[in-house]
Amino acid sequence: MRRAVVAARSTASDLGLAVDDAIVLSDSNRLVIRLMPCDTVARVTPTTHFASAEQEVELVRRLARTGSPVAPLEPRVEPRVFVRDGFKIALWAYVEPVRSRMLPPAEYARTLARLHAGLRRIEVTTPHFMDRVAAIRRDVASRDVTPDLTDPDRTLLADTLHDLGQSIVNRRGAEQLLHGEPHPLNILDTKSGPLFIDFENTARGPVEYDLAWVPSEVSRHHPDADHDLVGACRGVVLAIVATHRWSVGDQHPSGRESGVAFLRVLREGPPWPALDEVVW
Repeated sequence: MRRAVVAARSTASDLGLAVDDAIVLSDSNRLVIRLMPCDTVARVTPTTHFASAEQEVELVRRLARTGSPVAPLEPRVEPRVFVRDGFKIALWAYVEPVRSRMLPPAEYARTLARLHAGLRRIEVTTPHFMDRVAAIRRDVASRDVTPDLTDPDRTLLADTLHDLGQSIVNRRGAEQLLHGEPHPLNILDTKSGPLFIDFENTARGPVEYDLAWVPSEVSRHHPDADHDLVGACRGVVLAIVATHRWSVGDQHPSGRESGVAFLRVLREGPPWPALDEVVW
């Protein structure tokens, strides 16, 4: 963390931004730092990180042009990823979240529908959501990645991912570019309205896959959703998150407690709950 913070501060300073302090906002699969007094957010990952920071910056740059509800890039520097000391650093404008209210489900759903409309207007090459499912299945099968899974739980996750994933594909529904993980931690309620962040898992697939990441009250407000398909996608999402919680090096605050909770829910079977109904 210390090296990443130093790299972010040095990069911002070299670009002419005033940096006297750095406040860590998040430290999970990437480090998110608020740099002061320039009020810039640096998102820092190792150069070996699985997701493309360059693709995320380019995607958000294009979405901003469509008026989509996305957190803005730092306007005072070139919109690109900077590399320093083994880290990739993307700079974003800081937006103050509104903490005095809960985002109403209908507003959340409208904002996600606006994002989907913006995503339909741009073309970028991204994986299919089933590519992520295949990668998670490999993690489930690997005792190096998920060493503490019991054999029955390993089978449960593998079968859930395979069977539900195949059932979703067999429906042959309409597909488009998706956020990939539009859960409540990836939407900020700001004075200018809700804005989405964190596009590192962008994928193609049915909109119902995105809806599987949001609270059930939100998905019910989304126009034209196939709620049976949302249910199947929720099962896949639960298995994805469960696998992350059992993976070596997972840094999520809820840790193994969350992993146990997700396996319990998967064993109980459908109807699948939304993520916010499980300890995660």
